Amino acid sequence: MILRIDMTSDIPIYQQIRNQIVFGVAKGDIKSGDSLPTVRQLAKDIGVNPMTVNKAYGLLREEGIIVIDRRHGAQISNRGMSGHAFDQNFEHGMELLVSEARMKGAAKQDLKKYISDLIDRVYE
Repeated sequence: MILRIDMTSDIPIYQQIRNQIVFGVAKGDIKSGDSLPTVRQLAKDIGVNPMTVNKAYGLLREEGIIVIDRRHGAQISNRGMSGHAFDQNFEHGMELLVSEARMKGAAKQDLKKYISDLIDRVYE
């Protein structure tokens, strides 16, 4: 598993780890049942404190994206594929992103094209 962590970003590292794993699952690079590196191994690989990775794994577990088992470690869950994608959190997050884009001057047509291109990139 290759994670691209930007140590200079304003986005916290644990959030970047979480996001990279979500991107990997969405694009099919990481599949249901795949094991993730141990907290210590991933922390060592990317040069961060194990508590940072532990926080990212905790978020993923709370969201149902991974399951953590003492015998098998962290694995990608199949619960995330339940078809309940458009819940209240999703709608709120999307509305916030669209509002931010509009606030920054994005035209409606440009935003539709941009989102369509993003969808194509994830679903390719």
